[in-house]
Amino acid sequence: MVLEQNLSLVNKVNRLLNWGHWFTFFNILLALVITAAYWWAEPAPQSFAGWVYLLTNWLGHTAFLCFLFFILTIFPVTLIFPYQRHVRGIAAVLATFGLVVLIFDAYVYQALGYHIGSASSEQTIDLLRQQVVTNLRNFILITSVVAALLLVIELVLSNFCWKKVPRLQASGVGQPALYLFLGCFVASHTLHIWADAQLELDVLKQDNVLPFTYPATANTFLAKYNVLDLSRLKESKAEQLQRPTNWREPEALQCVSQQSQPVTVLILSALSAADVALLEQKQFKAHQQHFAPVETQSALLNLVYGSMQLNKDMIGVLQQAPAWMDQLPAGNFSISASDAEFQKLLPWLSLTENSAARVKVKFSRDLAAEFALLDAKQNTVVLTTQAAESQFDLAPAQLYSNWPELNRIISNTVTQHLDLIPTLLAQLGCHSNWPGDNWFKPSVYPKLNLLPHQMVSFKKDKMILVRDDGSYGVWSAGTLVPLNEKLDIPQLTDALKRVQQQ
Repeated sequence: MVLEQNLSLVNKVNRLLNWGHWFTFFNILLALVITAAYWWAEPAPQSFAGWVYLLTNWLGHTAFLCFLFFILTIFPVTLIFPYQRHVRGIAAVLATFGLVVLIFDAYVYQALGYHIGSASSEQTIDLLRQQVVTNLRNFILITSVVAALLLVIELVLSNFCWKKVPRLQASGVGQPALYLFLGCFVASHTLHIWADAQLELDVLKQDNVLPFTYPATANTFLAKYNVLDLSRLKESKAEQLQRPTNWREPEALQCVSQQSQPVTVLILSALSAADVALLEQKQFKAHQQHFAPVETQSALLNLVYGSMQLNKDMIGVLQQAPAWMDQLPAGNFSISASDAEFQKLLPWLSLTENSAARVKVKFSRDLAAEFALLDAKQNTVVLTTQAAESQFDLAPAQLYSNWPELNRIISNTVTQHLDLIPTLLAQLGCHSNWPGDNWFKPSVYPKLNLLPHQMVSFKKDKMILVRDDGSYGVWSAGTLVPLNEKLDIPQLTDALKRVQQQ
């Protein structure tokens, strides 16, 4: 009698396990649809190896995540609580929860550039809070409908797999699917090891696209056996990134006739409390994620020349007017100062403003006096010359604007002084290969800035800082909270494409 009861229990557990395998298989197919969203957030590979790695990593790693979820959740339930109706219901709820978390992680990755986790919890909560505050009804509706739909699908799959286990096993699909997913998992890791050894960046830049992706690399393998000193390797990479040799020479401006509204930019050494109150009174919008160099000469190089520090002789560069000024149509652009004090840094500055110019940039000390001369409806940008003292060479600076189109575009975007000149000249129909962004048509590459002792790159909210001693840090640009992430060489390499030969 006891033997019959034991055999009955074994049969129940065995059938539940067979059901669990098929239930996991169909969830892998669902998860593949969701994880495809991660690849939409990244630029497409440019090489055959990149496409092979994308396909094998997508199939293999998604299958691995689903199987790991089954092992850690559903499998213990089938052993501890082997009652098929209860297990099928619990498994459907657990699978629904897992897919909802995966969808949310994909959304966070597209918005911020990294996955949910302890290091990015504050940024994830802020992103979620923004959705709740701005559109609570739609957020609740969409979340509820998606969760309910997934639960229905999971319940149907659970019931289908239970009733059709014998037919599914006889179909001959299981073993080829296992070989496919296992083969893709092994192939993707093998291809990544080769790519790391060969510095095949089209493969390496796909690191961490999918959640929990930490593939083995040739560098770590060699270091394990004391063949390679990782500290020297890191310094070597940092020096290559800090001192690239194939800088692209600036191209001449290409200008076409274009009608645009007048724009005035006021640049002040600092904004007092009275200045900030005046800006708020006139309904200027403050942009919190605007970055500028802390050092004055670097800031002026970014702000006026639209250039980064490519050499040590910044003082000599600032003695001459920017080359792009001679290439502009006459009378369309004016850059001036309110008094001679500013000519100590920029001796070529004019003390006379061209009032007929469509784009005007003016260094000033008195914001109230400037506003008294301006049309209240005119597009105006007010910013400080440089950022305040900080632990970074590039730090948050004050930027205010009453430019409606600009406010909409950069409201949740990282901007920097380096972007101002490309944006202003684009309003005149003039373009070139600027290292900074035209805010209205930003580059697909991550942002980049080179400073005396640091290189900084931005990708969405993530800020990577590489110091000239080889050390580095990864930070949130919005909150300046450190993120526990490794050095993202592909991001830095893509950022350098802005100023390197293609």
